[in-house]
Amino acid sequence: MASARSHDGSGPFRRTGRTIGHALHAPFTGTAKGIRKATHAHGAGESGLGKLIELHAVNGAGDVMITVALASTVFFSVPTDEARGRVALYLAITMAPFTLLAPVIGPLLDRLPHGRRAAMAGAMLARALLAITMSSAVATGGLELYPAALGVLVSSKAYGVVRSAVVPRLLPPGFSLVKANSRVTLAGLLATGVAAPIGAGLQTVGSGWPLYGACVIFIGGTVLAFTLPRKVDSAKGERRARLVEHHGHQPLAKPSKANGKRTNGKKATTRSGEKEKRPGLRTVGPSVLHGLQANGAHRALSGFLIFFLAFLLREQPLAGQSAAVSLGIVGVAAGVGNALGTAMGSWLRTRGPEVIIASVLGLALGVAVLAAVFFSTLMVAALSAMAGFTQALSKLSLDAMIQRDVPEEVRTSAFARSETLLQMAWVVGGGIGISLPLNGVLGMSVAAGILALGAAASVRGLLSAARRGSPHPRVA
Repeated sequence: MASARSHDGSGPFRRTGRTIGHALHAPFTGTAKGIRKATHAHGAGESGLGKLIELHAVNGAGDVMITVALASTVFFSVPTDEARGRVALYLAITMAPFTLLAPVIGPLLDRLPHGRRAAMAGAMLARALLAITMSSAVATGGLELYPAALGVLVSSKAYGVVRSAVVPRLLPPGFSLVKANSRVTLAGLLATGVAAPIGAGLQTVGSGWPLYGACVIFIGGTVLAFTLPRKVDSAKGERRARLVEHHGHQPLAKPSKANGKRTNGKKATTRSGEKEKRPGLRTVGPSVLHGLQANGAHRALSGFLIFFLAFLLREQPLAGQSAAVSLGIVGVAAGVGNALGTAMGSWLRTRGPEVIIASVLGLALGVAVLAAVFFSTLMVAALSAMAGFTQALSKLSLDAMIQRDVPEEVRTSAFARSETLLQMAWVVGGGIGISLPLNGVLGMSVAAGILALGAAASVRGLLSAARRGSPHPRVA
């Protein structure tokens, strides 16, 4: 009996321990289940899109950790003049080579259609190793930091190109591409917002700690990439797209026995012996190319504002605010605008993408002109928010046009090419931002000029294409 009572007496302690353990464990498991439920909703779990959404969230969290470490070393830790020199050096050593490498990334990855999961995992693992490499150099800011930073940049952009190419393969039934991309992008934004303060907290512990955190995150992403469905690596029915066509701009037609064309898996010839015209983005109508021009202006504006405002606000903070608070206001405004644009893109689906792109470009241009004429704290924040909003909405509309106009067999390749061009536009905008004198009115005028060039190149063609209507059926 005593033994039984002793055994029974220990029961409450065990139950109390289990209760405490459950209480500590429940918030994490509950949050994980909630995230999994959100990312796998509406068939995204069955199609594999949910896992890609989670992978992109991991990617965003890891990238922002590295950004925090680099910004603290290259930008915040030294006086303004020295910081500007360091960032200029960073651009010269990393961005200039990337400008040369960027045109190669898309075609190179396009030749690996059977290894997309491995390519994304490789991009994750490379950044994990580079983060550890940079952890020893980040405190001193030595030259050895910059080649590693270039490697991180190239790996990040390579992941982005492959991710854009993978999305069409994971669409759930009845899901539009713009809605899928909206979910993926929003997940990355939310993860960035959560990881940024964590990275800042790790920075207070030590300059290398955000990089240690990035390494852990990217190792998790490496494993997660291989959990994507096998159909991600399938290239059945695909062909490579080219931005130009060497034999004219004839409508793209699928090879068939009826029109006398023969294929051997590599090249196609007609009965007359002529080579088949290679499919290109120009063969599907002007909308996609004009959409790329407009999005290039938005992406260039983004790169310009990031670098120009970073130095301008450090030297000349917003009225009544410190430099850190000024940068925070602009960063939060841009992030909120980007999130709103992504959410609206999901709601708008593919309704009139040409009109949407032209409209948001005009809207951003109008705000930039106002910011140049009435330069103030409010107008700088407004332009930052508008730039984030219009860039997100314009990119989602471009995705919708590619889905609608580019044939299935070259659509994946088209995403890789377009993403590479947009990344190059960001590099150009960043270079302009770092080289410009720190004058607010001048900077806002240059921002307006970037958008004006994009509008002059694309708006007329977009509106004309919208009036004519697409020769391809719209995808809901």
